[in-house]
Amino acid sequence: MEDEKIIESFHLMWDTFPGLARLIDANHTVIASNPIAQSKGFVQGSTCAKVGDPASHRGCKLAKALQGGEAVTDNELSDRIRGWMPVPGHEDLCVHFAILLPTES
Repeated sequence: MEDEKIIESFHLMWDTFPGLARLIDANHTVIASNPIAQSKGFVQGSTCAKVGDPASHRGCKLAKALQGGEAVTDNELSDRIRGWMPVPGHEDLCVHFAILLPTES
């Protein structure tokens, strides 16, 4: 029941987010994802780091966010801002998001 409530809460907050968002566990397993992330292959049960271009997963800060219990962001990839936000009360869950930056024409 608790897992269902967390997934429901994730969708309530992140389904309209204008970027990729997924709820992942400490093993990088996607528990839930918003429609944009789903369209990119981040579906429930997949391993986050095995979806898409391997280079886009370099410098993953999931472990740092979970160990420190605080959100972490970066801009290591020039085309996006990434973030990892631990879920309070669930030391093994994190919301991982990315906002793609507009490219200059």
